[in-house]
Amino acid sequence: MDEDPVDALVATAPDGIAFDGLTVDREDDRYAFETPAESHDSLDEADLRSVAADSPYVSNWYFWHAVAPQTDHRWAFLRWLEGADDRGFDDRYDALAGGLTTEWGQLRITASLDESGGRSYALRHVDDADDADSTLESYDDSLAARDIAKHDDDGGYRPLKTAPSLQTGWQFPALGPAELVDAVHAVYPATVPNWYREREGELDVTHWHETVERQTGIYGVVKTWDRGDGHEHVDWVAEACCDDSQCLKRREWQYDEDTELAVDGGDGAFPCREPCSLVITAARKWTKLEAEEPQTYEFELTPSEKEQVEEIIDAVADGRTADIREADIYDGANRYRTRFLRAKLFDDDGNLCGVDTDDES
Repeated sequence: MDEDPVDALVATAPDGIAFDGLTVDREDDRYAFETPAESHDSLDEADLRSVAADSPYVSNWYFWHAVAPQTDHRWAFLRWLEGADDRGFDDRYDALAGGLTTEWGQLRITASLDESGGRSYALRHVDDADDADSTLESYDDSLAARDIAKHDDDGGYRPLKTAPSLQTGWQFPALGPAELVDAVHAVYPATVPNWYREREGELDVTHWHETVERQTGIYGVVKTWDRGDGHEHVDWVAEACCDDSQCLKRREWQYDEDTELAVDGGDGAFPCREPCSLVITAARKWTKLEAEEPQTYEFELTPSEKEQVEEIIDAVADGRTADIREADIYDGANRYRTRFLRAKLFDDDGNLCGVDTDDES
């Protein structure tokens, strides 16, 4: 802390202080100082300084008014991390002494008291909760979170920052309050201010229809799919892209202000206020695919083969193919079972059951 908290208290006392159980007032040259633990009246400045010197209520007030970011959404987010709206001061301080942990998407944030009564924040992946510090790559610059968020554990690029694919194996052991919010923003852009706007009843939601209407250029084709005779196609888009398994945001946008989609919006901590660029890009592709005229194809499959095709599609759609053991031949999406199905049913040109895609029979 750059300034002495007691000096700041004395300077602010003429305006009155009432925060987290601390009350300080000045009348003429005398001060009143009160906390749930003690009460003093008619103090001179020296007495006030003596009473305030070791009070955790004073260091707490100073942290929240002189150290923590004063931007509304940042300040509210830091207060939320330690449950300040629901927990009393003593309960909160006892928890902070041992480290008070909260999750934000795949982030695990632990707030602790520092030596001066301020806060220090440790940040890591939720899946690394029980890993020893020595096994994790440590960072002290919050900007490093940008690079961490770019790729998954396999090195693949993450086009959607709120996808549940944040890489593991890292930690920020001791961030200040401003740096902590910067790091969270680097991993999950705009989630904190949108969370705050929703909390304050000010979240501005842009629904599907409005979003589609403003598309131009190569994305203008999506407008042709925005029909007034139903929105089942939008349900499919939302089910494919906006499920909790695909995105950690909670979808708040609907077809339009008066028409809700049939699929669930998810349970994420932070809201999604409009269809994102990934959704629009995917919808553009699906718009073109759905414009194709349907054809009838005839295949012969055994009941088990039909079920296996269904299991393969489910496994790919849910992203669990990497978790299927090679020895687990009972899983329809097992690699060897799938290769056997291909060997049996595909011809040399890659056609299922030898039926050419352009064959209209």
